[in-house]
Amino acid sequence: MKPKYKRILIKLSGEALAGEQGHGLDESVISFVVEQIKQIHDMGVEIALVIGGGNFWRGRQGKQMDRTTADHMGMLATVMNSLAMMDALEQRGMPTRVQTALIMTSVAEPYILRKALRHFEKGRIVIIACGTGNPYCSTDTAAAQRACEIQADVLLMAKNIDGIYDSDPKVNPSAKKYEHIRYIDIIKNGIKAMDATAATMCMENNIPVLAFGLEEKDALIKAVCGEKLGTIIDNN
Repeated sequence: MKPKYKRILIKLSGEALAGEQGHGLDESVISFVVEQIKQIHDMGVEIALVIGGGNFWRGRQGKQMDRTTADHMGMLATVMNSLAMMDALEQRGMPTRVQTALIMTSVAEPYILRKALRHFEKGRIVIIACGTGNPYCSTDTAAAQRACEIQADVLLMAKNIDGIYDSDPKVNPSAKKYEHIRYIDIIKNGIKAMDATAATMCMENNIPVLAFGLEEKDALIKAVCGEKLGTIIDNN
């Protein structure tokens, strides 16, 4: 199989890493993802990862908590997921660096764009944690921003659902799946596939997004190789 893209950013939800248990880390899910990343890495694709933290903490859980504090706790949750993924990747022989938007040099490098680009040149995978480093910003926004900064060819959003629908397919069995949708339509219609800030950023910088289900066999590999999968979001 031949990759369609040279440089990619993969956005993984924290919940996806929890598997059926819904909380914490499921090692079988991590292995499932790592084996696919290994094949993509072996194709020569440059890989960045942004991982959410919802399997440990979501900011909206702290209903009585100051929003900034709750969001900072969510950033720390992304670091736990990133370190776990780094360990799993390196056990499979892939050199990996975790970079964080919040400074914590005992466990990871600070996020520096030029350093991340140098890691790509050296064949390393870069995991970017702590979101944007700012409260009131989702990891979707962080993934969009980092994809723009590293000039990724595509942002791959691996979800628990196999694409974008006009309504929640878990609630509405007749929900229609989009094979293609424009950013402007996501923003105008308030479709909750990705937050509006992330959609606007990708739209303005012409970064295509592919939203797809992580559970499908070899979904990441198919996405990188341009096979028909999920929903494409772009400006066309």
